[in-house]
Amino acid sequence: MLRRLQQMLIKEFIQVVRDKRTRFILIGPPIIQMLVFGYAATFEIHHVPTVVLDFDHSQESRELISRFTSSLYFEVERQLESSRELGDWIERGDATLGLELDAGFAQKLRKGETAQIQVIVDATNSNTALIASGYVSQIALGFAREMQQDRMERIAPQVAALAPSVQLEQRPWYNPELRSRWFFIPGIIGSLTLVLVITLTAFAVVREREIGTLEQMMVTPIRPVEFILGKTLPFFLIGILDVSLIATVGSLWFHIPFRGSLAVLALGALLFLVCMLGVGLLISTIVSTQQQAMVLAFFFIMPAITFSGFGFPISTMPQWLQNLTYLSPLRYFLVVLRGTYLKGVGMDILWPQMAAMAGFGFCLLMFAILRFHKALD
Repeated sequence: MLRRLQQMLIKEFIQVVRDKRTRFILIGPPIIQMLVFGYAATFEIHHVPTVVLDFDHSQESRELISRFTSSLYFEVERQLESSRELGDWIERGDATLGLELDAGFAQKLRKGETAQIQVIVDATNSNTALIASGYVSQIALGFAREMQQDRMERIAPQVAALAPSVQLEQRPWYNPELRSRWFFIPGIIGSLTLVLVITLTAFAVVREREIGTLEQMMVTPIRPVEFILGKTLPFFLIGILDVSLIATVGSLWFHIPFRGSLAVLALGALLFLVCMLGVGLLISTIVSTQQQAMVLAFFFIMPAITFSGFGFPISTMPQWLQNLTYLSPLRYFLVVLRGTYLKGVGMDILWPQMAAMAGFGFCLLMFAILRFHKALD
């Protein structure tokens, strides 16, 4: 058995090495996608196109506008002259945010009254609009606090010196600078591994059936179990290589800290690879052509990534969808990745995720093997 299995492994690796497209798929796309997602996938926004309409033309209004001009979050494109012009800029999409200050803005501040600012945001992209509105609120609140303090110091300096104040000091754990890239890169490692292993496993078996070599191999002394192991073990080893490659590039290129144990991360990766091998092998038992395999793999991959919490918080989904997320092995692997990378936690914390992936991997692989036996018969 071992000799026949060895020959199967040699055959698969020779086929991978000889095929230029397969060699490129194993190395090129994972690295390229890691770099693309690493730079593109972020919740942070910078240089939001902004226009300003200042009817007050006072020192206070210019000071407030200067805070937007000097901010990295906003790019003040132009000072406008009319409200209609502001609406045109927003409507054409030339500006995402419009800031309007009415006449009398400074006069109200000097009297201690509430001075209103109108902010018009293009909410076509709701995420950008929400984050930009939050940045505007922070700038406006900071400006109002300083103006209030300055007014109190001018009117009653002794009272201002004794007035109590509350200062908020943030202490973010695990990601002190709140970099969204630190959140996304570990997720990209899991997502790319899922796509790569499923497609390679499903396509490899279907290709044998489609070109007719599967029947030829079945008339040889090789047994079905040996054939299945010979088909899955190479992609298991390739999956380990790709996980290591993607994780190394992500960590070194984007400087993502790794605070946990390599042994814990390796165990999680091995269990996740078993799950994905089971899915890929199961797809190969259902379809008969590579086109069908591509469609069915896409049908599984997109919901699996969506329900994993990779880009969208699971807690914001409807309850019935939150229950469905427990069926995605990627959900558990992302917890392991982010836990080992950012938090440095070990098996005492991550054992539920490990147990879930082990259970999914065993069930998926056994079911796929049984179906494969039936398909061969």
